[in-house]
Amino acid sequence: MRILVTGATGYIGGRLVPRLLDEGHDVRVVVRRPERLRDVPWAAGVDLVDGDLTDAAAVARAMRGTDVVYYLVHSMGGRGDFEQSELRIARNVAAAAREAGVRRVVYLGGLHPEGGTLSRHLRSRVRVGEILLESGVPTVVLQAGVIIGSGSTSFEMIRHLTEVLPYMPAPRWVRNFIQPIAVRDVLHYLIRAAELPPEVNRAFDIGGPDVLRYGQLMNGYAVEAGLRQRPIAALPVLTPWLAGQWVNLVTPIPRRLAVPIIESLQFDCVMREHDIDAVIPPPPEGLVGYRRSVRLALEKERSGEVETSWRNAEVEGAPSDPLPSDPDWAGYTVYVDHRERRSNAPVEALWSVIEGVGGENGWYSFPLAWAIRGWIDKLSGGVGLRRGRRDPDTLYPGDAVDFWRVEAIERPRFLRLRAEMRVPGRAWLEMSAEADGRGSVYRQRAVFFPKGLAGRLYWWSIVPIHGIVFAGMANRIAVEAETVARAGSRTDASSVGT
Repeated sequence: MRILVTGATGYIGGRLVPRLLDEGHDVRVVVRRPERLRDVPWAAGVDLVDGDLTDAAAVARAMRGTDVVYYLVHSMGGRGDFEQSELRIARNVAAAAREAGVRRVVYLGGLHPEGGTLSRHLRSRVRVGEILLESGVPTVVLQAGVIIGSGSTSFEMIRHLTEVLPYMPAPRWVRNFIQPIAVRDVLHYLIRAAELPPEVNRAFDIGGPDVLRYGQLMNGYAVEAGLRQRPIAALPVLTPWLAGQWVNLVTPIPRRLAVPIIESLQFDCVMREHDIDAVIPPPPEGLVGYRRSVRLALEKERSGEVETSWRNAEVEGAPSDPLPSDPDWAGYTVYVDHRERRSNAPVEALWSVIEGVGGENGWYSFPLAWAIRGWIDKLSGGVGLRRGRRDPDTLYPGDAVDFWRVEAIERPRFLRLRAEMRVPGRAWLEMSAEADGRGSVYRQRAVFFPKGLAGRLYWWSIVPIHGIVFAGMANRIAVEAETVARAGSRTDASSVGT
């Protein structure tokens, strides 16, 4: 079949595409920033369309010749009129699918109770599903609750809440019932949904075999991770907003993601019907139970085989425009901190240090200053340093690295990171490696475009700190490259405590 996947840069979409290719389908993806997919392993096997789903013409162009459309787009961090934006996108997709003669639309929505007041995000997902079902194109809406898999937001939230807190004061919703589902089972239902006959046009609840209280999810994780089970006290005073602040502080999950998740937990989140079994049988080996799904997620992370992660989700409010090209910044006020160091290491060793920056490896200078900056960002609702990175050694365009995002990488020469911490302006950090005949030269440049007076005051207030942090970072990276060269590999260098 000819299949179009929207949301291919997301957590589910990034896992679905290679599995569709393995099934022998012709896959097309539509993305706003094609560079984010340039280096993913399956990029060469898909037809990539550069387009924005808010642009009806771009959607129609992407839809031509398509048999099945996967709609995997959600705005977890939306503010303001995000609901209207999501509905506009859904209407664009519905109209283009009908016009192009698409045979099937598959949408991944969220489990929700009948009646009652839904959160804005759940309400928007329900309405998107209704628009697609009313499109005139046979549509399947798969409604899933908490998705458990390596790198999923829900899994990371459960994990960090459990690991950080030996005693857990929690909101009342910790006693609500949840029906989690393993990410591999979500993918099973998504793939098989494309094969359903045209008379199937409805929503189906999907979930795993276990129904548990949210507190049991956390203690189930504790058992699988080898931790003591945590005593949990349900408190009536923690509103979703306050709970979101709490999750933001004690986990890497930023407030913009934590609040929508918590709002969806205010009610029991379980399947109301099991009609999916009549049209899509469970996998031959059966659905994965919660404890086993946690075990599988932990094994994936320990082996370094995490395919996709919440960390790489777009951060709302972060600058998305690329750095204007040098040397002409077209009238911008710009501040630059430039450092250059020579290293006796070959350029390959220097590059391995550059590409391994952040996450567990840190930033090679004044860790307390970086930690304080990360906490300031978390307190203001940003992503903070604890977001880490998906892979400890390899970066791709669009990858998150703590509170930075990979904007450009030219291996083994150049890396540009775009800041996603909250600052009054736009900031980038560039690192490059160049051979000089005797070793290599490391170049580092921090670029800041201030916004208004606040941006200018911000830059000048931290110039003294930059003199310590950025100078130390350049020095240490040059030295670390020599250590890596002597050890023979970055892994060997880490093992000897450098």
